[in-house]
Amino acid sequence: MKKGFTLIEILVVIAILSIIAVVVFVALNPAQRFSDARDSRRVNDVNSILTAVHECIVDSGGDMATCVGAFTSGNTYEVVTGATATGCDDVCTGATGDTSCLVLDTTLGSYLKSIPTDPSGVASGHTEYSISIDANNLVTVAACSAEGTPIEASR
Repeated sequence: MKKGFTLIEILVVIAILSIIAVVVFVALNPAQRFSDARDSRRVNDVNSILTAVHECIVDSGGDMATCVGAFTSGNTYEVVTGATATGCDDVCTGATGDTSCLVLDTTLGSYLKSIPTDPSGVASGHTEYSISIDANNLVTVAACSAEGTPIEASR
């Protein structure tokens, strides 16, 4: 009698291994892992921008205008780099019809090596991060392109 595996036995083992591989791949969900990684970077970027704004406010003796310019309370502005203060689109929908951009790379240049940009890629000069200040001078920085739950931080 010859020893070995029959073709049917080999096919059954391959089928079982294939099913296990599919189940493991679905359980790991690599697309979700990449999305979570990008959102994690967005959380860090939001906190970096917010910390830089507050360090600037403290260094300027509480003068918020030195750090964020002519900011109108209640409006949301997109944080941009190297652009003029008007004429770019407000990526976030916080302010209806608002087309102002907030150029922070000059005022926050000594607090950040560079203004963070969204990890998904952005148009030139845009960051996909927004900043707003309410009537009580509470600064909120948000990620406009968050893939999971909304990402924002306030101080």
